[in-house]
Amino acid sequence: MDDQNKNLILATALSFLVILGWFLLFPPEQQAPQPSDPAATPGVQVTEGETGALSPPALDGQPAEMSAGTTTDPATDIPDAPRVPIETPKLSGSLSLAGGRIDDLLLSTYDDTLDPDSGNVRLLSPAGEPGAYYALHGWAPGAGLDAAAVPGTDTVWDLEDGDTLTPESPVTLRWDSPSGLIFRRQIAVDADYMFTVTQSVENPTETDVRAAPYGFVARHGLPDLANFFILHEGVVAMANGELIEEDYDSLADLDVDARIGARAVTEEDVTGGWIGFTDKYWMTSLIPSQADTVNLVSLYQEGPDIYQTQTVYPTRDIPAGATVTQESRLFAGAKEWETIREYEKEGGVTKFIDSIDWGWFFFLTKPIFAVLHWLNGIIGNMGVAIILLTLCIKALLFPLAYKSYVSMARMKELQPEMEKLKERAGDDRAKLQQEMMTLYREKKVNPAAGCLPLLLQIPIFFSLYKVIFVTIELRHAPFFGPFRDLSAPDPTSLYNLFGLFPWAAPEPSSILAMIFIGILPILLGISMWLQQKLNPAPADATQAMIFAWMPWVFMFMLGGFASGLVVYWIANNTITFTQQYLIMRSHGSRPDVFGNIRSGFKRKKSEAK
Repeated sequence: MDDQNKNLILATALSFLVILGWFLLFPPEQQAPQPSDPAATPGVQVTEGETGALSPPALDGQPAEMSAGTTTDPATDIPDAPRVPIETPKLSGSLSLAGGRIDDLLLSTYDDTLDPDSGNVRLLSPAGEPGAYYALHGWAPGAGLDAAAVPGTDTVWDLEDGDTLTPESPVTLRWDSPSGLIFRRQIAVDADYMFTVTQSVENPTETDVRAAPYGFVARHGLPDLANFFILHEGVVAMANGELIEEDYDSLADLDVDARIGARAVTEEDVTGGWIGFTDKYWMTSLIPSQADTVNLVSLYQEGPDIYQTQTVYPTRDIPAGATVTQESRLFAGAKEWETIREYEKEGGVTKFIDSIDWGWFFFLTKPIFAVLHWLNGIIGNMGVAIILLTLCIKALLFPLAYKSYVSMARMKELQPEMEKLKERAGDDRAKLQQEMMTLYREKKVNPAAGCLPLLLQIPIFFSLYKVIFVTIELRHAPFFGPFRDLSAPDPTSLYNLFGLFPWAAPEPSSILAMIFIGILPILLGISMWLQQKLNPAPADATQAMIFAWMPWVFMFMLGGFASGLVVYWIANNTITFTQQYLIMRSHGSRPDVFGNIRSGFKRKKSEAK
């Protein structure tokens, strides 16, 4: 076996093992079982539609803590509560005057599926509905106040100003407390996905009081999850510059916090932070003023099966005759890179871009996506942008690739001398190894150089897969013809001869779909096969068999991957083929591609006989 073929087999085998290991070692995560008995949690009385613990006592001089075990004012579904419409270029829905909850939100620019009649993606849902998911802000009572003196989760507010929440017209809610305090909540929204909530307490009485502002996002039950190991779904937070991620099953496994009365974890004394829930493409996040010091709480209540994220502020003094105000923000929408980056740069939200799940190779995924997004903005076609991105990556790696191909060519030139060394050394392996290393040094050849470019392709491959899988810009991104979603597997299939026969292709998750692959995986196999034909098949029968099967094994393995990734791999193979061909020609070698193909078929015929 010559060293050129050794390197090629080694690099190909490494790629194969990495991809195979990906599926074997990291299968999709299973959903955590959901508790079904509300009575299982002592101290929590829950009826259908309740949010759970939402009326916390304040600890004087300390940040107020939400308490799941002592709540006396659970939120309930109030179907006839007045609602205020929400209308923006990207959002539609309403907020309920019961509790002042932002609990009905559709993403106007995103459909559930490629079918235009499938309806918009629903992000938030009211309490009492399946999968209730909403945000609420309020005040926890401190010294001089009891629970009845502050608005509860089902307190019906009055609409003091405004009739429809738009980017041009905020609304103001008002509630007059029996204690004489006047609570106001102004809610504004921009043209994208950011709400600004300004809470105020006016104290016209003659008594000083204390209260603590808070905000929370509640999610009833485990949501539908993509459940794939490379994707984080659950709590995402930034606490003092550190990114924190908690899966839903991790929340359910937390220890019970006695102060809160639920399974909880608290990040204390956080400045410049935020916390919320992230899905694959969507997010709802509480963003306190980046100058304030707050506690960020993630909790799970077993009885009602509710997940919550909270921002808890220090208790505030509200002197007689004074008004105290607290401003915070709520992001509720799609994780669009450009929009989130703008909130980080112009809105001052600390490291908000990290709310997108960039993964371990963030140093690659971030620049790869930035270039891909820029190319797509110029071209207007994400598939073509992926091809051009591949060209850019290959251009950056070309110096290494050139050295690799030159080294491989020199290794081939050294074959006669290598054979002489083997004859002289005989069975003395140590002597042979020593003389080979001496020969490599004299001829300035690195036998491992042939593997380096392909090994570098592995993290790039994973990073691009991550980008295609998690970024919303690839969701429903068309290429051409039947390829209408580059984040999904190839929709074409051999089963119906790529749409020529009048029956549907197998479902993507079925075994038939793995067998009856589409156009792109077939092109991938052909591109790998042609790349092999730059060199004659190895004389060794085992090597020849490995080479013969490898393209087709990869073809079926990658057939279920996202179409965008397969487009990248095809483009990569095509460019690599071209580079190798030209470099070999420049060093006096004339690759006989068609001759190698013919000899391969002849060998198969002779073996069949």
